[in-house]
Amino acid sequence: MTHLRILSFSLALGLAAQLVTTQMAFAQDEKQLTQKTKPKETSPKGDKKMDKNPSVIIETSEGKIEAELNHDKAPISVDNFMKYVDEGFFNGTIFHRVIKNFMIQGGGFDEKMEQKKTHDQIKNEAANGLKNDKYTLAMARTGVVDSATAQFFINTKNNDFLNYRDATQSGFGYAVFGKVTSGQDIVDKIEGVATGTKAGMGDVPNKTVTIKSIKRK
Repeated sequence: MTHLRILSFSLALGLAAQLVTTQMAFAQDEKQLTQKTKPKETSPKGDKKMDKNPSVIIETSEGKIEAELNHDKAPISVDNFMKYVDEGFFNGTIFHRVIKNFMIQGGGFDEKMEQKKTHDQIKNEAANGLKNDKYTLAMARTGVVDSATAQFFINTKNNDFLNYRDATQSGFGYAVFGKVTSGQDIVDKIEGVATGTKAGMGDVPNKTVTIKSIKRK
């Protein structure tokens, strides 16, 4: 199994390039990561066009997090995320990667560390002007620019080095699509959990942090 990745904080310190496992933290198989696939450039088929920015409640085993999603600037990412929400896809998934002073990531694995099957990859909207600031939500992906599916992360500090710089593979960045509006203390609590290695993956919480559900507010 290979991983979807977020550039690690060590990059910001000028250390050797390193990728943080994710699917997003773990993603499609190697063929999917290397082959050229045409991402969806419009909202997922069947979704209704949103005329306002939706809010969601992320119910976790540590408490509730509320977030407002920015459909105005990240319509593809938000429609994609809400499709998974409405399907109940996230229910029972976990925050499988937690790195203090960086981010918490979830939305792709269950408590057995088994990856869930996702819909198609989507177009990267990192150039939308939104920044990877503290408590923002962004799409996780592999080293392939347009490879995000379901996994997302919440920044726990201002991660400027994850922002869009240019249209190159190394400079494209990670698409922000929302922000936490309530429950920042829960994000902090999750960020502070002890982590270790599980199923061959690092930075996994020793005590499972479950996403019980994500629902429209």
